[in-house]
Amino acid sequence: MRKFLLCVLMMILLTGCKTTGVSEAEELALTIRGEYLAMDACTVQAAVTADYGQRVYEYEMAVSVSGGETVLVLAAPETVAGLTARLTGKDSVLEFDGVSVETGTLDDAGLTPVSALPALLEAARSGYITACAMEEDGTQLRIDCGDPTGSSGTGTETVLWFDAFTHALTRGEISVDGFRVILCEFSDFTM
Repeated sequence: MRKFLLCVLMMILLTGCKTTGVSEAEELALTIRGEYLAMDACTVQAAVTADYGQRVYEYEMAVSVSGGETVLVLAAPETVAGLTARLTGKDSVLEFDGVSVETGTLDDAGLTPVSALPALLEAARSGYITACAMEEDGTQLRIDCGDPTGSSGTGTETVLWFDAFTHALTRGEISVDGFRVILCEFSDFTM
């Protein structure tokens, strides 16, 4: 709880300071981070592409996040429609009629298509911002997150796009050692 309060206090201090060195994109990134830190729940429609190198899988799902639990209901491909994934903390289960399914990991930390949205939300809340900029005529904010001690193209890197007006997450990518393993496109994002 202290970390959260300290984070919120730092955000208020940073957003309250109008210095000439802070860009519009950086101010918006800090505002959005504060909103996502305070968010308790959200729902979204997601189209997820998972690239395992020699295999690429595409999924569509409805996602609901509430507190520490994330529930994903797959809608496509048709062969897995109705599968439900429940994630609580580090544990995740893909289940349908009592049968569990393993999708395989995309990195050493256990990233899967099922855990992609929670990973993207975590990056929005606390990822180390390496760059941010306004794109698409100022309608989208792009935030790049990565390891503060690493170099570009190494380790796990995340890129997030937010609607500049509603602050809804519209797209996210996760790359591992310079190779994009997850692409998520979102619609109907509500907090």
